[in-house]
Amino acid sequence: MRRLLPVLFVLGGLTPAAQDVLAADPPKDFFFRPGDRVVFLGDSITEQYQYSTYLELYLTTRFPDGKMTFLNAGIGGDTANGGAGRFQDHVLAEKPTAVTINFGMNDGGYGGFNPDRQKVFVEKTDAMLKMAQDAGVRVALVSPNAVDRRNKSNGKQYLETQKEFYAPLKDLAAKYGDPFVDQYAITRAAQERMEGDDPQAKTAVPYYDGFHTSPPGGLLMAHAILTGLKAPALVSDLTINAASGNMVCTGCTVADKESATFGVVFTRADESLPLPVQKDWRPMLPYTNQLKDLNLYGLTVTDLKDGDYVVTIDGVEVGKYSAKDLAAGVNLGNVSAGPVWDQGTKVLQAINEKNRLVHQRFRGVKMFAAPDWLADVAAERKGKELEKRMAAIDAAQAEVYKLAKPAPHKWEVKPAK
Repeated sequence: MRRLLPVLFVLGGLTPAAQDVLAADPPKDFFFRPGDRVVFLGDSITEQYQYSTYLELYLTTRFPDGKMTFLNAGIGGDTANGGAGRFQDHVLAEKPTAVTINFGMNDGGYGGFNPDRQKVFVEKTDAMLKMAQDAGVRVALVSPNAVDRRNKSNGKQYLETQKEFYAPLKDLAAKYGDPFVDQYAITRAAQERMEGDDPQAKTAVPYYDGFHTSPPGGLLMAHAILTGLKAPALVSDLTINAASGNMVCTGCTVADKESATFGVVFTRADESLPLPVQKDWRPMLPYTNQLKDLNLYGLTVTDLKDGDYVVTIDGVEVGKYSAKDLAAGVNLGNVSAGPVWDQGTKVLQAINEKNRLVHQRFRGVKMFAAPDWLADVAAERKGKELEKRMAAIDAAQAEVYKLAKPAPHKWEVKPAK
């Protein structure tokens, strides 16, 4: 027979990071902030809407009341020179509060190191940082991902060129007081591990052609950028003593706590959602710290009898663990089943649909160059059309946030059959 146990919320003595989570606000040293209007600026890798979409997914699910707006200004084949030339129209005209700048893949030329190319790259990157500073816009400067020499014909040479070519970026960012993420170094280290584990690139394939991202590569990049910008790891964490009913809740609340000889039952309401780990991301988990530093959705149950247990959410099994594992704490952020994962995946799908509107607005209107005989008409209508489409994007973004609102779920930890 089940007996209802008292609920004890132990909230005293929380670290500042935990208090930030409880307030559902990002920590103070995280680059992104509630209410941000974000522009992702870059080349084709940005225009792929993979790493940028996963950044957006993290920010939406982790901060469901964040009320952020996301625009993508990536153009295939572009360079820092092109980015500087269009910075006013494609970035500042959108009135952003935060911008990520990710150029350099095309700038280096895909061959040996060329100091003249680097000089232009540095000068134009500096120009963008200055324009942003003058406009009062925060910038995160990001070096490109390292090419994968397993499946890019000149990857061995260009990988070394990249290292030398991007070297000035750290000092450039420091000059303007901007954060810098050395994505090149982070992804190269991960890819060197992949070379040892999977030398023929049969399983761990971050880039289809050695540098354009596949979905796993999008995760690799998003993980590098978010952790580099000091994104909080914790979604929420719950510790329950099955015998006494005492518990510690961080970023969540618990109601209807019950216990029995077989395990524990409770209703858990989280303040945010974990990233919904997609099945095609899984090959990258060993190279992204199993997302422990980005997607920690914790459950600890102590004082269980020895044996194996299944964890269910609303009756759907999401994991199987030993009593020892549960006592040590498990991360359910990487599960790929259950109502929490389903909800996060729906948020991802809604973001993808919204971003089709973003891309159509950018390519079809923002970048539209009218012939001279239509210049007067275009000048009259372009601004209105941009506003009209932005309104549609804002409406779609509002729907995304509705989908991201967490709901209570019934959890059960019971012996495996």
